[in-house]
Amino acid sequence: MAPNNDQPALWPAPHARGAVDATVHVPGSKSVTNRALVLAALASEPGWLRRPLRSRDTLLMAGALRAMGVGIEEGVGTEKGSGEFWRVIPSGLHGPATIDVGNAGTVMRFLPPVAALADGPIRFDGDPRSYERPLHGVIDALRVLGARIDDDGRGALPLTVHGGGALDGGPMEIDASSSSQFVSALLLSGPRFNMGVEVRHIGSSLPSLPHIRMTVDMLRAVGAQVDTPESGGEPNVWRVTPGALLGRDLTIEPDLSNAQPFLAAALVAGGKVVVPDWPARTTQPGDRLREIFTEMGGSCELTEYGLEFTGSGAIHGIDVDLSEVGELTPGIAAVAALADTPSTLRGVSHLRLHETDRLAALTKEINELGGDVTETADGLHIRPRRLHGGIFHTYEDHRMATAGAIIGLAVEGVQIENVATTAKTLPDFPDLWAGMLESDGA
Repeated sequence: MAPNNDQPALWPAPHARGAVDATVHVPGSKSVTNRALVLAALASEPGWLRRPLRSRDTLLMAGALRAMGVGIEEGVGTEKGSGEFWRVIPSGLHGPATIDVGNAGTVMRFLPPVAALADGPIRFDGDPRSYERPLHGVIDALRVLGARIDDDGRGALPLTVHGGGALDGGPMEIDASSSSQFVSALLLSGPRFNMGVEVRHIGSSLPSLPHIRMTVDMLRAVGAQVDTPESGGEPNVWRVTPGALLGRDLTIEPDLSNAQPFLAAALVAGGKVVVPDWPARTTQPGDRLREIFTEMGGSCELTEYGLEFTGSGAIHGIDVDLSEVGELTPGIAAVAALADTPSTLRGVSHLRLHETDRLAALTKEINELGGDVTETADGLHIRPRRLHGGIFHTYEDHRMATAGAIIGLAVEGVQIENVATTAKTLPDFPDLWAGMLESDGA
């Protein structure tokens, strides 16, 4: 079933009436699911994705791959706890096809290299906001590697990739300072290029490095040979050798970034939240929450069952560089607005190019509830003040919606505009949120 988006235009954010005590089963990782779909589609044999995330972004990715000829069968396992699965059956990629990317960065950036391997034209289009998100890094790089792309010089959507059934590949330079997804996009398809690919980042600091490490780990797990800066290679250079990719039977980890609002609830309201199946080792950026939210006043324990996170209700400010985990910024900003001392969030200027300008949006929305947030060159400075109710606008951004819900736990009368946008990566968020709060009578 598709996610349920039947939500009111203004959703009254539940107010916590006491400490929380809940176990929250967080759905699968969007980042892992969409990378796994691409790698399975490019493999030389069928593969399985178990417990995949079914959200707007992942359904758009699956639909796009189907449009290019990939078989994706859906089912439910019969063994206890096995859950849903997708069986991905690679086939000859072909056009013509039109792909709707929505506002999904992974779809708009990961699939043009795949389309260059298809036989025929593949047109990419999406939501109005997708036209404003940077795509020039992928477009320019693919042209260097031998692809033909029509974008009318915009460096953005909409565009058409004229696939020739193969791509030369080879060395190229790219400025990925606005999005690490530019690097991941080229690496994921690199094994299928005739000469593989060598990606050399030449811009300023590269954001969200954990996501590139995730891409590399997943490539190696399906048999690709990847040389990286961490493995003794040159700084800011990644090389992928051409070769066949294996089909895998992969169980998708829970999305740790989407666990953020639930862990934040224990910080804000006090009490305990347990997230089952939290991995002991992961490349997901959300794993940093254990460190960051502990510094802000909580405590956590990683057990065989999952992560147990406990808050006392006291929240402390933080001075933190979030350059590698920028997607966590909205939730951290929401918690910081409720802290007992000021916070400075640094290293996230690239958030101005996400689903919305997240720095401007957080500043405006928290301040309109009575907060004191100032934009800096590369982040936010947040001085806690007594907040009041009001409308919290989301700008079609799922992480803005969950940030507003966090504030609503401590502030009565907060209404989230378009909470249904959470379906982008976290289907049924309102029901999960209400279920978490049932124990305290909210």
